[in-house]
Amino acid sequence: MTDRGARARATTLAFAESPVQLLNILEWAHAARSHVASSRSASPRGVRDLTVVILPPHDPTSRGQLRRMAQLARDSGYRVLWREARGGAVAPPRSLAALAGPMRRAGLLVIGDPFSHYLQLLLSMAGGRRDIVVVDDGTATMEFTAQLARGERLVRWHRPNARGPRALLFAPVARRAVRSLTPAAGRSVEVFTAMPVEALAGVTVTDNDFAWTRAHFPEPRLTGGADLVGTSLVETGVIQEARYVAGVIALAKAHGVTRYFAHRRESADKLRRLTQEAGLEIVRPDLPLELVARRGPIGSTILSFPSTVVHTLPRVLADTKVKVAVCDISESWFTDGVSERATGFLSAVTNTALGTHGLTSLPAQQ
Repeated sequence: MTDRGARARATTLAFAESPVQLLNILEWAHAARSHVASSRSASPRGVRDLTVVILPPHDPTSRGQLRRMAQLARDSGYRVLWREARGGAVAPPRSLAALAGPMRRAGLLVIGDPFSHYLQLLLSMAGGRRDIVVVDDGTATMEFTAQLARGERLVRWHRPNARGPRALLFAPVARRAVRSLTPAAGRSVEVFTAMPVEALAGVTVTDNDFAWTRAHFPEPRLTGGADLVGTSLVETGVIQEARYVAGVIALAKAHGVTRYFAHRRESADKLRRLTQEAGLEIVRPDLPLELVARRGPIGSTILSFPSTVVHTLPRVLADTKVKVAVCDISESWFTDGVSERATGFLSAVTNTALGTHGLTSLPAQQ
C-alpha cells in the first residue's frame, strides 16, 4: 500500500460512476484498514473519513444497482453523496462547482474510471499534489496502465481515437488528467486491481482479492447447473448480434445452460431474443455480479465471454467448488469496423485469465 500515515492527515474523496467501481472502492477501503491494523504504524483516519461521491449514469439498471451499493457503503460507515452530474446544460457545471471545495480539501482521491471525461475534468480541478488511487472499472484497468506507461492520451480500447473540434477543445484537459495520474514529487499513485496490469515505474500496484466481499457474504449455495454471463459487446459495436445470439444458443445446448446473467448495458430487444430463441431465463442482477455470485444461489459452472468476471469471479469464489470457463469468440462474430486493437485486447483478457487462474477455455461457436 502507499503511505497511509501521510494520507491520514486529510480526507479521502472517492468517485463512483458504476456499481463495480463502488464495489472496488469498498474493497480498497477494507484492504487499507486491514493494512493499517496489521502494521500498527498509522491511524486509519484517512479511510474512516472516506466520502464516496456517486455520479450516476442515465440507465435505470445502473442507477438501481448504485443505490443498493450506496446503502452497503453507508452500512460500512462511509459517507455517500449522490450527485446528478449528467443531463442538460446545468447539471455538469453545478456538480463541478459543488465538488470544488471537497476536492481542494481532499488529500487522497480514489477514482474508478480514468477514461471518463467527467473524471478528467475533476482531476484538472484537483491540482497536481493529490495522491491518487485508481480502482478497477473492469478490464479497462489493463488498458489504462498500458496507455499511462506509454504516455498516451486515455482512450477506451473499443473506441477509435477521437477527432474533431470537441476533441481539440478537450485535449488540454485530457493532458492534465494524464499528468495527474502520473507519479511525481509530492504525489503518489496506486492501482488497486484484480486485473493483470503492466508494471509502471513509481506506481504501486495492490492486489484486490475481494476480502470485503468474502467477509460479508458466506459461501453461496450451488445449483449444480451452469450459468452464462452476458456481455455488452454487441451494444458497444464490437460483435454482431445475430452471431452472438447463435453462439449463445449453441453454448446453452452444449453445456446445459438455463440462466443468463445480463450485463447492465444489454438491450431489452436482444435479451428478448435470447429468451425466445435460446429458452434462457434472463436474470437482471440487482448488484454487481461478484456480489450476486457470492450471495447465491449460483451454478456450479459459470461460463463467460472475455470480460472482467473471468478475472474477478475466480477470486470471489476461490473458497468454493464453482468452476469458471471462458468462451472464445470466433473471428466471424466481429463487426466490419472493429479494430485489431479491440480484438487483440479481448484475446489478452482471455489469455491472461487462463494463465493466472487456470480456467477452462471453451472453443468458439461458429
